[in-house]
Amino acid sequence: MIAETKSNDVFYRKITEDFYVSAKKRHLKFPLVRQMEIGLATCILNSDTKAYSQRLDSAARRNLKKAARLGYRFEPINYNDHLPAVTAIHQSAPVRQGRDMPADLLAKDATPHSNPPSTSPCHDYLYFGIFKEDQLVAYASCLVAGELCALNTIFGHADYLADGVVPMLIASIGDDIPQHHRFVKYYTYGLYYGASDTLKRFKRKFLFEPQRVNWVLGE
Repeated sequence: MIAETKSNDVFYRKITEDFYVSAKKRHLKFPLVRQMEIGLATCILNSDTKAYSQRLDSAARRNLKKAARLGYRFEPINYNDHLPAVTAIHQSAPVRQGRDMPADLLAKDATPHSNPPSTSPCHDYLYFGIFKEDQLVAYASCLVAGELCALNTIFGHADYLADGVVPMLIASIGDDIPQHHRFVKYYTYGLYYGASDTLKRFKRKFLFEPQRVNWVLGE
C-alpha cells in the first residue's frame, strides 16, 4: 500500500521502501532466495474472530495473567520521553537469547529519534511499553506498512523478565494493532529459520509460524 504514503510525510514512504528493499535482498547464505522470502515468523491477525491474546496457547496466557496480577500495564509510548529508562533496559543484560548485546547499546545512552508523526493508519512507526507503576521495564518498536506490522525491536529489563513483561508486550501489541490500523493482516517477528530452538518455541507460543512471503509494494 505504498501509494497511501502520498498524503503522509515522505519519511513513511522512505522507511516502507527501505524495508521492502531489505526484504527482497538476496540471502547471504542462500543466494537463490530473498532475505525475508522464506521462513518469516508470521501471525495472521485476521484469521479468527477472537482477539490475538485470546488465541494464544495456555502457557502464553498464563504469562499474561502473571504480569497483570503483578501490576504491570501496557501503553503506547513516546520513545523520546523515556530515554533514561530505555538506556537502563539496554544495559541490564550483556547477553540476550544467547547473543551478545550490541556494544553501542551497552556503552551509550539511548538517543532521541526525529520521526515525524504519521497522518494515516496505513503507515506508522510505533513504540509500545510495559510499565510497573511509573517505570518503563520493557519496550518495542513496530513498523506498520499497509497489511504488515513488523515487530522490529523488543527489549525487557533483565530484572523483570521472569514476570512475563515481554509476553505481555507482544500480546498487547497484537491486540492493539487491529484496533488502530485496520489494514494490518500480518504480524511478524523476524526470521524463524536460523533462530535458536528456544526462540523458535517462544515464537510458536505466540502464533508466529514460518511463512513464505511474496512482497508487494502496491504502488
